[in-house]
Amino acid sequence: MFETLRPHLIELRKRLGISVGSIFIMFFVAFYFHEPILEWMIAPLNDALETVGKVSVHAANGMVTTSQVGGAFFVALKVSFFAGLMLALPIVLSQLWMFVAPGLYANEKKMIIPFVVGGTVMFAIGVAFAYYVVTPFGFDFLITFGSFKFTPLINIEDYVGFFTKIMFGFGVSFELPVFAYFLALLGLVDDRQMTSFFKYAIILIFILAALLTPPDVLTQLLMAGPLILLYGLSIIIVRMVNPAEDIDEYIEEDEATETYKGLDESANK
Repeated sequence: MFETLRPHLIELRKRLGISVGSIFIMFFVAFYFHEPILEWMIAPLNDALETVGKVSVHAANGMVTTSQVGGAFFVALKVSFFAGLMLALPIVLSQLWMFVAPGLYANEKKMIIPFVVGGTVMFAIGVAFAYYVVTPFGFDFLITFGSFKFTPLINIEDYVGFFTKIMFGFGVSFELPVFAYFLALLGLVDDRQMTSFFKYAIILIFILAALLTPPDVLTQLLMAGPLILLYGLSIIIVRMVNPAEDIDEYIEEDEATETYKGLDESANK
């Protein structure tokens, strides 16, 4: 059994090595530009502090701080890793496809470019949606709440971790149509399975939204709503790639053939 798995494990190690190596290289590239990247990341927070500060004396004194001696350095590392992973995403997706490619047909292996491009674009759309739509609402709510009594002093280490969790959460969530297409291409799911699982998917989507977004209803809905729409889009994609009707028709035709053979044999006897 181990001898059977050994080639797959070697291939997996190779693909993981290339993926990790690409992330490592992009990490150093991003570290060189970590200051403008960090400014981009804290821009929504500064906008929220400025907006809330106009209506609250306490919030007007709000600022971004650090509570560690090497806080700025560790923040730069986190920011660089976040950016490096995003930059290396096309390579990671291509290695994922190459790992499963030996099990695909020749025409399916050619879909690597649509898979990589589609996965990268959908991840970028998810990050952009989180940055330009979700975070402004979420940060405004969280900073406004209690701002008339307390001065908001935002810890940059906590903020960067919170920010990256939201960005990655939305980025990965928006990959749903791409992975649905991939699974349908392999014949692992069909549209009937996706449709029957829809009611459970809604529950899982709201649980995921509650875990990845700030603790307010508005931002949770801003994540859950697009995910439900993406799930519906995934059903349409799966229906075009691997429709359940084709399988049912094949089964019905096969059963009809077997019935005809049985009747023919009985008549010959």
